[in-house]
Amino acid sequence: MALHGLATLLALLALSRGQAPAPPTPPDSEALDTPTEKLLIVTVATRETDGFLRFMQSAKYLNYTVKVLGQGEEWKGGEAVNSIGGGQKVRLLKEALESYAEHDDPVVLFTDSYDVIFAGGPEELLDKFHEANNKVVFGAESLVWPDKRLADKYPFVRSGKRFLSSGGFIGYMSAIKKIVEQWDLQDNDDDQLFYTKIYINPLQRERINITLDHKCRIFQNLNGAVDEVLLKFKNGRARGRNTVYDTFPVILRGNGPTKVQLSYFGNYVPNAWSRETGCRVCDVDLLDLSGNDYPTVTLGIFIEQPTPFVPEFLEKLLTLDYPKEKLKFFIHNSAVYHEKHIQKFWQETKNIVANLKIVGPEELMSQAEARNMGMDVCRQDEECDYYFSIDADVVLTNPQTLKILIEQNRKIIAPLVTRHGKLWSNFWGSLSPDGYYARSDDYVDIVQGNRKGVWNVPYMANVYLIKGQTLRSEMKERNQFILDKLDPDMALCKHSRETTMQRETDSPTPETFHMLRPPKGIFMYISNQHEYGRLISTANYNITHFNNDLWQIFENQLDWKEKYIHPNYSRIFSENFVEQPCPDVFWFPIFSERACDELVDEMENFGQWSGGKHHDSRISGGYENVPTDDIHMRQIGLENEWLHFIREFIAPVTLKVFAGYYTKGFALLNFVVKYSPDRQRSLRPHHDSSTFTINIALNSKDVDFQGGGCRFHRYNCSLDSPRKGWSFMHPGRLTHLHEGLLVTNGTRYIAVSFIDP
Repeated sequence: MALHGLATLLALLALSRGQAPAPPTPPDSEALDTPTEKLLIVTVATRETDGFLRFMQSAKYLNYTVKVLGQGEEWKGGEAVNSIGGGQKVRLLKEALESYAEHDDPVVLFTDSYDVIFAGGPEELLDKFHEANNKVVFGAESLVWPDKRLADKYPFVRSGKRFLSSGGFIGYMSAIKKIVEQWDLQDNDDDQLFYTKIYINPLQRERINITLDHKCRIFQNLNGAVDEVLLKFKNGRARGRNTVYDTFPVILRGNGPTKVQLSYFGNYVPNAWSRETGCRVCDVDLLDLSGNDYPTVTLGIFIEQPTPFVPEFLEKLLTLDYPKEKLKFFIHNSAVYHEKHIQKFWQETKNIVANLKIVGPEELMSQAEARNMGMDVCRQDEECDYYFSIDADVVLTNPQTLKILIEQNRKIIAPLVTRHGKLWSNFWGSLSPDGYYARSDDYVDIVQGNRKGVWNVPYMANVYLIKGQTLRSEMKERNQFILDKLDPDMALCKHSRETTMQRETDSPTPETFHMLRPPKGIFMYISNQHEYGRLISTANYNITHFNNDLWQIFENQLDWKEKYIHPNYSRIFSENFVEQPCPDVFWFPIFSERACDELVDEMENFGQWSGGKHHDSRISGGYENVPTDDIHMRQIGLENEWLHFIREFIAPVTLKVFAGYYTKGFALLNFVVKYSPDRQRSLRPHHDSSTFTINIALNSKDVDFQGGGCRFHRYNCSLDSPRKGWSFMHPGRLTHLHEGLLVTNGTRYIAVSFIDP
């Protein structure tokens, strides 16, 4: 008794000096060995939000049993995220503890749930609580809330965080009862202010034996401490490490504006992903699509500006491996340029899919309005199970994309798509303080596929899947794409992830002030478990030509290659798919049918054929010895793109067939020649002013013309059956005197380049 009295006297002396008292001895020796079954975990959750489900998942993995209070009740605790409130939590805890007997005095952990993740197990939690040597331990933070005027009343702390946080505390039930029994306020009063006033009262603090977790050994509040906490992989499991105090908190809490940072940690902690196991939650609660009863999906398709490769984009939608009778299409096209593409798609699709609705540019509808309308099509259709929104700059290369996303069974999920060869993607890993782009530590690894899984992200765009039921319940407000001055995708994401309560009326009265819509807090996920596709660039897309995609070899080379390079081109290198019909004349596939057709159409649309005259102002000297009826690539503005084509696709073939010769890939003369009986029928024997020449057939013999071909005089060898899309390559000077054979009917087109003149 004397020792206890001395300790009390010393504590009071310290309090009189404004210092925190030294921790007393443990309440009793048996408490140090509290079994985990005597640990009572309590939380409040009136709704099963995504955050709550994440909290419970972490608790289950670490073998916590959680008592949930307030389920099914109306939340009356105010806008606790951004203003005062939360008193309902104190009232519910007070009522719950009244039913427990005090004789066994278990340890009680009270914690929020929507913005909390367990990182350590019950044994670690109890060990750290006992090491604190106090009956109640509250979380601590570096910011004062809700009343900054109380800061000076807090005990001085030499090292660590000074101010109380009410989002998590642990203590003996008898001690916690002494605190909550004092509650006599309203549900919308502030819980943190209530606990703070008890803590800053020296007599209360000493009587109940309360301390704060100053160095975040148990509770890590991220608000004001984001830069302190790093992800650490420890013993095959992810933990958050406080680098200032070198501690591993048991509980991570994303209080205030740190929900995005908590979601980042939640992608790993405690068991979501590790280097050894990869994604351990990707196969949890999957939807089984093995039967024939597929969900109905509405595709919202958005063409908001002139975009390259739109016909190919629309074609790929029909190659999705999904029953077409289960698909409904909503298309918004705001570009007059694409009306011809939409009309063709409508003709091909109207009898294939379940329903097709098109809104064209004549409606003068904004992006946000169009996207709201597309979402409404699903929201108002009780048969719509999923809404799949996709922009025209998304190239889906995986036919299984829709199935894979549905199987993941998430409210909102997007497939990862990136710009080819770049780090540009359809998601952000983090947000800056002003709500715009910030790169998360794992962004590059996710984009490059070094870490594969399903990731909770703060922002996504371009392509995503939303459950129809989510639209009809949690996202039932129509204007999801309109918010302040944000672009539509950012508005949607902010509407979805924000947990701030929304008022039911724009002008609340005292009577309607408490009428609040429940918070959303809907998690958005990005999946990179598979390759899904890519994003194309719409920058610098010039639509003044007849076939504008021909000019996309710089901006979107992969898509240009898919559309315009012959499907057998790669076989040249893998299977030696090259023929040699004449000595040193090599024949190989190079252009697709579309490339041939569009290049011919482009030239005919331009229409200024030279007429095969000797006088030619387009070339140096103004005189052509062996003239052809042609149009130069330079005349239609395709010269730079054509030279790039030569360097990228012709040069590798050159190196293969002319071993040891490295071409510069340069040509002064690049042109399309037109042969026809009524203009120029043939071309007399000549040498080309080149090191080597390519000659690409742009249409088909016996279909578009009769006759034609090329004869090499020195070898008395003719190539008189040209194949559309195939090129022959031959030396230009000295050895390969050649002539263009007579075209007897129709029109023959060839593309020619004199390379390395």
